[in-house]
Parts: sequence; C-alpha cells; structure tokens
Amino acid sequence: MSYLWLLPLLLLLSFTLTAALRKYALSRSIIDIPNARSSHSAPTPRGGGVAIVISFFLIFPILSIEGIVPLADLMAIGGSGIFIAIIGFMDDHGHIAARWRLLGHGVSAAWALFWINGLPPLSFFGVNIDFGWFGTICAAFYLVWMLNLYNFMDGIDGIASVEAVSSCLCMCILYWWSGHEYLIILPACLIMSVAGFLLWNFPPAKIFMGDAGSGFLGIALGVLSLQAAWISTQLFWAWIILFGIFIVDATFTLVRRVIRKDKIYEAHRSHGYQFAARLYGKHYPVTVAVGLINIFWLFPVAISVVLFNFDGLTGVLLAYLPLILLAVIFNSGAVEASDGQAEK
Repeated sequence: MSYLWLLPLLLLLSFTLTAALRKYALSRSIIDIPNARSSHSAPTPRGGGVAIVISFFLIFPILSIEGIVPLADLMAIGGSGIFIAIIGFMDDHGHIAARWRLLGHGVSAAWALFWINGLPPLSFFGVNIDFGWFGTICAAFYLVWMLNLYNFMDGIDGIASVEAVSSCLCMCILYWWSGHEYLIILPACLIMSVAGFLLWNFPPAKIFMGDAGSGFLGIALGVLSLQAAWISTQLFWAWIILFGIFIVDATFTLVRRVIRKDKIYEAHRSHGYQFAARLYGKHYPVTVAVGLINIFWLFPVAISVVLFNFDGLTGVLLAYLPLILLAVIFNSGAVEASDGQAEK
C-alpha cells in the first residue's frame, strides 16, 4: 500500500493549522514586537511552529499501526520532540529560567538516546571507533546543542524552515540512491509539515516559528541523524555535512562571544546570517542562499561520502571550509555597531 497520499495531506494540514495559529496569536496579542535585538521591523505573531509539531505527530499512529517505522524510532523522536515543543511553547507564552530549560533539554536527549541505544560506532578516517558510554554522553551534548543552535539560527524569515526542508530533501534522495528507502518516510513527513508552515513564514513572514518549533526541529533533525548512524556511518556524516551552515555560524558565533566574555544567554544579533540580512537590507536573499548552498555545495559533498565512499570526516572538513570563510566574511560573533553592522 502506498502512503504517498499522506504527504500532501500533511502539507495542507500544516498550512491550515498555521493559519489558525496566526489568527489565535493576533486575537491574544501573542506578538513579537521589534526591539534593539530583533532582526525584523514589523510586529509579527509568533508560535506558528506548533503547526509543524502537531501535523508531524498526527501521522505517527498510522506509521506505528502499519509498521512503517520501528516503534523505537517513533518513541525516540516523538517523546523528545513533544517534550521540547512543550518547553518551547511555555517559554513562548511566558518565561522559563535557562537552567530549567537546559534540564528539560538534557532529559529529552536522554529519552531519545535510550530508545536508539546511544551512539553507534563511527568511522574516523577509515577507523571504526566504539566510544561506549562516553559516546552516549557526547551524543547527548550533540542533541542539546542541535536544538539550541536551531533556536539561535531562527532569527530571520524562513531560514530555519528552509534549512529543514532542504537538508531533509537531500537526505531523502540519498536514502533512495543508497538503497535505504525505508528511512525516507520520517524526513519526508517532516518536509511536508515544515513546508506548510513555510508558506506563511517565507520572507516577508506573516508568522514566526517560535521556540516550540525551532527547538523541536533541532532535536528532531539530531535524532534523525543518529538513527541513520545505526544504519551507516556515511549517512550520519551526510547529515552533519548538510547541517553545516547552522553548525558553523552558531558555533563560530558562540566561541567568539565566549572568548569576549559576553553573557551568552542574552539575546543578540551577531550571527553571520543576521549581519548578512542587514547588509542586504532584507531577509529574502540570505534565506534563499541557505537553500542554494545546501543543494549546490553541501549536497554534492554528501553524495561523494554516501555513494562514492569518500571519507566522512574529511567530507565534513571539506564542506565546512567555505562556510567558515563565509562566517569570517560576514563577521559571525562580532560586536554590533550602532548602525547594525559589525564593529571594525
């Protein structure tokens, strides 16, 4: 039985739910008001990412009952994703102290790793290494960093949605070409759930994702990459390659802020993509550039790793070098001057 009919249904459901959430946010004044740390200039309703979460998880009963996806995989991404979405939703509607958010992030990561049995052995320069319990701890930090960096990178219209759609689309193609078609269903469903929201969020955005959506996408993508790692180390490296723009910009920015002894928990506009958006005077070219870089640079490198047995870690280093250069060019992590650009 074909389940392709579910994909356009997810797209329609996500689009409709986003419209309803936008109406709800406007009626309840759940509005993101621009301030000195904002990258937008007009008041915009927020919390639309809940539509992604709801539409994505509504498909889980069918996937479970029909045995399309192993129950452990559904439990890993379902439990952790829902918990992170709830934390984000509560933070969107009020405020949760950073320490409690971080505790929740750790619990969610532990839940996911319990169901997927931690971190599998990975290949580094042709050598397979099983890190055991230390690897599981590293995987937990990886998931927590993924959900937080996704929140950090959700700062201009459409960028987080485009990153999720383009990276998942590339991985679906790689799964197909490499003979792992059974892995396609979850990222394909995520694509449709995000795409319905993206139709409202593409520049100029009519609604923002909010922490519920960005945190959920971060941990969901992280879990998908670890699930793939149990099938093939090369598939894991391909995911890491496709996450390159977000990983490089967020990490580069964080390191510079830590070195400068900034309060890293405070909101800021010093990511490279934010400087780029202010330089070009709009969000559209930066958001589109993210999708184009993923498809025309990172995807070919990922192809070489998965299909032509190019060393995975070498592929990551090769893929990231131009991204690091872009981070330098666009001053990721620099101090913002009064005109919104980086200080010289």
